[in-house]
Amino acid sequence: MWFKNLQIYRLPKNWADNPGTLEEQLARLTLQPCSASELQSIGWVPPREGGALVHAVNRQWLLALGAEQKLLPASVVKQFASDKAKVIEENEGRRVGRKEMRELREAMTLELLPRAFIRRRSTFGWIDPVNGWLIIDAAAPAKAEEFLEHLRKSVDGFPAKLLQVAQSPSSAMTGWVAEGDAPSPFTLDQDLELRSAEKATVRYVKHTLEGEEIRQHIATGKVVTRLALTWGDRISFLLTENLQIKRLSFLDILKDEVDGQAENEDERFDIDFTLMTGEVARLLDDLLAALGGELNRDA
Repeated sequence: MWFKNLQIYRLPKNWADNPGTLEEQLARLTLQPCSASELQSIGWVPPREGGALVHAVNRQWLLALGAEQKLLPASVVKQFASDKAKVIEENEGRRVGRKEMRELREAMTLELLPRAFIRRRSTFGWIDPVNGWLIIDAAAPAKAEEFLEHLRKSVDGFPAKLLQVAQSPSSAMTGWVAEGDAPSPFTLDQDLELRSAEKATVRYVKHTLEGEEIRQHIATGKVVTRLALTWGDRISFLLTENLQIKRLSFLDILKDEVDGQAENEDERFDIDFTLMTGEVARLLDDLLAALGGELNRDA
């Protein structure tokens, strides 16, 4: 269980639920199959097949939000509606107007839905009640907000807030690149994006970040919006201006530490989850320090 993209939320220091209570609350909104007329159904599913809705290991909790989505392309609906309109025009000798065509598309949608293919997906979230984190493994903020919205429906008053830091990530990253160094234990990698106030964007991929060309971009007013970093020679990632962590990669030196420790798949899953959560919690602590500390943390 290795997360790849981190949307980061804070929980209060004194937030202390327990997995049993959370399990009961999530059980009220589990995933149900799409009905004949539904395009999508969302609900909680066990992170491990046949397991609990809250997978708890060493006081770290893993959740999974499942979704069933019917695949019904708009082009298919449009084609069926057009065919229906042609039949009406031929049989009744009149043109189908805009309003009637819209009604035909709606009717065709309802007719085709039961025959649509179903795609299933899951979004994982990790709750760290010890250090006060909610981390959602989602590349897009919309997927993270979907997860958080469903969590708030399940748990009244769920207190997660976006992480706020003293120094903006963009300002900090711009300074690091200009100086050619990041604060320990971080090191600069070779992917970079800079943007001007006019939205002109320059990207470097697998390119050395040393040299006058990049510093000249900064001197003319461009700021860093994405920067590849490595933490302690253990985890590499891409940090964005919105404090999102993308392309999280646990390096071989880290994964080698658990090789041969597990006797079966379930044990390996729990060992991987324990290692991931412990390492990412430490990474986040160091990232907070590098960005000047945290703002507005509830006591």
